[in-house]
Amino acid sequence: MSSSSVRRFYDELTADYHRIFPDWDVSIARQATTFDTLLGAHLGPGPHRVLDCACGIGTQAIGLALRGHDVTGTDLSPRAVARAQTEAATRGARITAAVADMRRLPLRPGAFDAVLCADNALPHLLTGDDVAAALAAVHRVLCDDGLLVLTVRDYADIRRTRPTSTSPQLSTTADGGTTITFQLWRWHDDGERYDLRHFQLIPDGHDGRDGSDGTGWRVHERVTTCWALTTAQLTDFATAAGFTDVTWHTPQETGFYQPVLTARR
Repeated sequence: MSSSSVRRFYDELTADYHRIFPDWDVSIARQATTFDTLLGAHLGPGPHRVLDCACGIGTQAIGLALRGHDVTGTDLSPRAVARAQTEAATRGARITAAVADMRRLPLRPGAFDAVLCADNALPHLLTGDDVAAALAAVHRVLCDDGLLVLTVRDYADIRRTRPTSTSPQLSTTADGGTTITFQLWRWHDDGERYDLRHFQLIPDGHDGRDGSDGTGWRVHERVTTCWALTTAQLTDFATAAGFTDVTWHTPQETGFYQPVLTARR
């Protein structure tokens, strides 16, 4: 899938992204605790210079900025970057944000102590060359002995069973509107890549669109493609890019909902 297709997916999702979470601000704080703890354990006391190279609407970047880190957020989606800046300002967080492709980061070499790539962002890259380019770009902008923090779905079992859908998730916004979020997956013949159809059902009158009468549902569908990269594949990619001390941390260890890779430049 082209970068323009991924950008369109997240541009379309930006306004409703927070509805994935039962309480987005609680998730911001919880994830900040997880990643701040990892940074401290590997880099020592902060603050640290952190790049969130797939920042989205700011779920990780805002929380880390509120913890005192010097945070830069980049993302392929202009709408997501704009919302991240707005949401950060609303919460009193200072972040620098810009539109950028993680394969071609327009940042100076050695500028960051840590680079974060969370929430299954890397699997939007569908070829080995693209994954290698992204990891090379991250390696370039990290300082000596800097830290890569990467999170993805646990794809080993998923690739064996090839599920065709995810379980519906329910979240309730402050105004009382309940959102139902789920995904449908169509696997490619290679058994590794899949087309993802992302659905959100939002009660009429709770999504900020005009013309609602307060009854029924609005259905929002976005489509993208992902590569179900296993931890073994990503370990090989990270090692080939020059990273050392490549280590995987389980959700039981970190409290984060996906496996977390840490590696040193």
